[in-house]
Formats: sequence, C-alpha cells, structure tokens
Amino acid sequence: MLKGIPNILSPELLKVLCEMGHSDRIVIADGNFPAESMGKNAIVIRCDGHGVPELLDAILQVFPLDTYVEKPVSLMEVMKGDNAKTPIWDTYKEIIAKHDKRGANTVGTIERFAFYEEAKKAYAIIATSEKAIYANVMLQKGVI
Repeated sequence: MLKGIPNILSPELLKVLCEMGHSDRIVIADGNFPAESMGKNAIVIRCDGHGVPELLDAILQVFPLDTYVEKPVSLMEVMKGDNAKTPIWDTYKEIIAKHDKRGANTVGTIERFAFYEEAKKAYAIIATSEKAIYANVMLQKGVI
C-alpha cells in the first residue's frame, strides 16, 4: 500500500500511468467498448466491477492533463439519429474541474468511428463495467 494513492488504482494501472509520456493517450472505456479489438497495439487493463467516474477521479489525482492542446479530454459523440442521453458527461466535467482549473473547457468530442481510430493509437485502454452509453473518455497526458 502507498499513501495518497487511491485504492482503485491497481499496481498494473499505476505502472502504465507512470510509463506514459507527454501526449500519450489512455482510454477509459465503458462496458460496451470493444477494448480488446481496439487495443491490439495497446495495453489493455481490466477494471471489471468499476465504473468510469470513479476511475476518472482516481486517475486525475495522479495524471496531469496536457496543457499544450485545447481539448486533452475527448468523449465519443452520440451518433446522429441515436436518441441517447449522456448525463454521465456532466459528471465527468465535475470530476475534471476538481483536478484541472480549466474544467469543462478541457473536454471535446470525437465522432464515434474517429474515436475508435484514435483509440487504436492509445497507449492503453482501461476496460470497465460502466453501463452508461457513450461513456468512453480519452485522456491525453501532460507534464508536471
């Protein structure tokens, strides 16, 4: 055990977060995201039983968001014609505001299939049990 490290961050996840360099990206994926097929060239970390918000909050306690890009946080856009609601995005923005003074201004969206293409280039993908739809979030690492 370590002081000041959220218990939800496993040794494997901490190692990956530490290995990542400036501009590397990590995806925190909902339960429907095809983590294994998208992550063929990435490290896939299973966090079954956990949702995205609690992992996002824990990760942002130790993970700096990139300050050299306008939107270091990317969400998967809702598909046109899909009547899905995304209240979880408001939760993400509240969590981000706790850890980054830019708050919701750090958050952008990426079209669904473009998000998949970007996820294939991510350093790591965290597979969660999140049930909310369109709950995937991609973070770009900054410097300390």
